[in-house]
Amino acid sequence: MDRIFSGFLLSLLLLLQSYGVYGAPPRTQGTLCRTKPTDLVFVIDSSRSVRPHEFEKVKVFMSRVIEGLDVGPNSTRVGVINYASAIKNEFSLKTYQTKAGLLQAVQRIEPLSTGTMTGLAIQFAINRAFSDSEGARVRSPNINKVAIVVTDGRPQDSVQEVPARARAAGIEIFAIGVGRVDMHILRRIASEPLDDHVDYVESYSVIEKLTHKFQEAFCVVSDLCATGDHDCEQICTSIPGSYKCACKEGFTLNSDGKTCSACSGGSGSALDLVFLIDGSKSVRPENFELVKKFINQIVESLDVSDKQAQVGLVQYSSSVRQEFPLGQYKNKKDIKAAVKKMAYMEKGTMTGQALKYLVDNSFSIINGARPGVPKVGIVFTDGRSQDYITDAAKKAKDLGFRMFAVGVGNAVEDELREIASEPVAEHYFYTVDFRTISKIGKKLQMKICIEEDPCECKSIVKFQTKVEDLVKSLQQKLEAVAKRIEALENKII
Repeated sequence: MDRIFSGFLLSLLLLLQSYGVYGAPPRTQGTLCRTKPTDLVFVIDSSRSVRPHEFEKVKVFMSRVIEGLDVGPNSTRVGVINYASAIKNEFSLKTYQTKAGLLQAVQRIEPLSTGTMTGLAIQFAINRAFSDSEGARVRSPNINKVAIVVTDGRPQDSVQEVPARARAAGIEIFAIGVGRVDMHILRRIASEPLDDHVDYVESYSVIEKLTHKFQEAFCVVSDLCATGDHDCEQICTSIPGSYKCACKEGFTLNSDGKTCSACSGGSGSALDLVFLIDGSKSVRPENFELVKKFINQIVESLDVSDKQAQVGLVQYSSSVRQEFPLGQYKNKKDIKAAVKKMAYMEKGTMTGQALKYLVDNSFSIINGARPGVPKVGIVFTDGRSQDYITDAAKKAKDLGFRMFAVGVGNAVEDELREIASEPVAEHYFYTVDFRTISKIGKKLQMKICIEEDPCECKSIVKFQTKVEDLVKSLQQKLEAVAKRIEALENKII
């Protein structure tokens, strides 16, 4: 009977695998998106205010964007205009037909180091760079015509007529400003909608962070799920130019955003969460309001109560100030109201001092922390720390705190990684622009709640119950058969 039962269990395991309980093998990874054929012209400011090492950063940015394109005579063509007081057509849309040739040409570009004739440069792009003689293709809905303008200063000429002329020529203009650039000028240059076409970075050292945005901007809008050009393990949902993965009932999406695992229940939703927020002067008042919305976005996803999630808030700049401790507010409404009232400190950036405060005070019982409840810290910063962070960051993780690091603008990624818990890639986030931190908020909501019961696993429970009932029934039948055989044997004897 043992052999029969073992054989049944082996068959049952094979049956479970055939129904996908252990997950289907992952599909071959596809390309996230294909770039639409584009006539792309970079219009690059190399006036005297752009130092040589900063101009090298611009070249890195251009190279990274080019690397993400499908380059070729029938796909994407690239030209570069270098300008200062004069205009230099470095190479036109017809010059290079391979990615390797373009990248080598970009490396050879030298700064002009004179004035800033931005209007003249853009007019040259519209009239000359996008002309048939320079390799531009006939205007068509199937071909994008894009100019990316990078500048760090106020133009010495007029840009008043640029938007209308670009629009008439079917050219989409992205404007990137660096440092002390005049934002009003950028908005006058760029195409509509301005929120999508105007970008600002505080220094050239972080301009390459914009690479991903422009790679996405050139993506073809297609149904990647229908074409099979995705790597979702179970369910694929197409979105413009990309896709999202999901899982069947009874499964939860893993941290890689692609594969699925059977739900295991989790360890409950009790949580002590403390926000550590940078209130330094570089954040700026309008961005500080966006940070408040970011905090409340995450608070909204929590189940706040004495027995579930508790939230604390600490702001830091040159000093550290506890806005409110864990447990002071018992519901989401009161927490969000307190966050909105938080006053902006507007001084330095002592991230190390703030981390030490978090370790020594924020998760202490006297400040509302509960013994045995998971501790989560979310550190938000927009710049390099003015003090030493290593010891406090290490101690936080050694004490078992789960640390998330969120950086914006001039935040230093090495510092973010040092703060973040393991695996680091899942615990630190970076964005160039404060306006996009809501996207990070959505990702954090999922990460924070991973310790909770992500799904009730009803389908798994039902299936397991059916299997157990089936095994018991079969076992009883086998026992009955064994007894009958034994009875027959006794009669024969």
